[in-house]
Amino acid sequence: MNITCFGEVLWDVFPNHEKIGGAPLNVANRLRSFKNNVSIISRVGADEKGDRILEMFKENGVDVRGVQVDEQYKTGKVKVILNEKGSASYDIMFPRAWDKIELTDVSKTITEKSDAFIFGSLVARDDMSRNVLFELLKLATYKIFDVNLRPPYYTIDVLKELMDYADFIKFNDDEIFEIGKELNSNTQSLEQNILFIAKETNTKIICVTKGRHGAILYYNDQFYYNSGYKIQVVDTVGAGDSFLASIVNQLLKGIPPQKALNFACAVGAIVASSEGANPEIDEVDVKEMVN
Repeated sequence: MNITCFGEVLWDVFPNHEKIGGAPLNVANRLRSFKNNVSIISRVGADEKGDRILEMFKENGVDVRGVQVDEQYKTGKVKVILNEKGSASYDIMFPRAWDKIELTDVSKTITEKSDAFIFGSLVARDDMSRNVLFELLKLATYKIFDVNLRPPYYTIDVLKELMDYADFIKFNDDEIFEIGKELNSNTQSLEQNILFIAKETNTKIICVTKGRHGAILYYNDQFYYNSGYKIQVVDTVGAGDSFLASIVNQLLKGIPPQKALNFACAVGAIVASSEGANPEIDEVDVKEMVN
């Protein structure tokens, strides 16, 4: 499969260490580990941190022709604050290079040749990257929207427009309830909110993660459930990104929805039980957890 990820690439700065991160970057790396051809469209600063991100992509075999280098803005940086349960909150520096992605012939060609185009909501915080995203969405064949609500960097109008473009939307449970409420859904039922968003946005596939309680997948008018796997949480950074990469990989390769969901929940659990967003994962461990 040829898959393109669009959006932020950055450094997650923890209290005592730094790690390369950003949802599109994490998704791209995980998809590449499943032997897909993966491209990324983003922008880094002309600095050491940007060079290291490009190096890491090249080592992992991710196509970086779509990564631009900015002479004015620095590479992205996020301060990550972990609570006692390992759950993360974020202080995202603004503006950074990934806010200023430009529309190029290279990015248009990469998008047109992709089987799937994965994008998030955070990259839409700045007019420049947002406008480029909307141009590329017109060219993409299959569009996967990874909702990442990071206050104060979103509006319901932009979210609605992005959802209208999507063929597949991934939320966490807090996000779908918040967006449903903003769009005048009057139900507290997760399934009813999924059906409401599916109808409002004409989306056939919706997936909602529920932290340690697993996830729910709405796929071609049917619901599929996984109630999660028991693990010791180290940190949740990147668990949702690996979950998304895993379920996309499975569904695009024709794996039945229930099996795809189980596999993705297991991968997400293994990531949450490891430090950082991109631990190496052995598929044998995934199968053991599922079985």
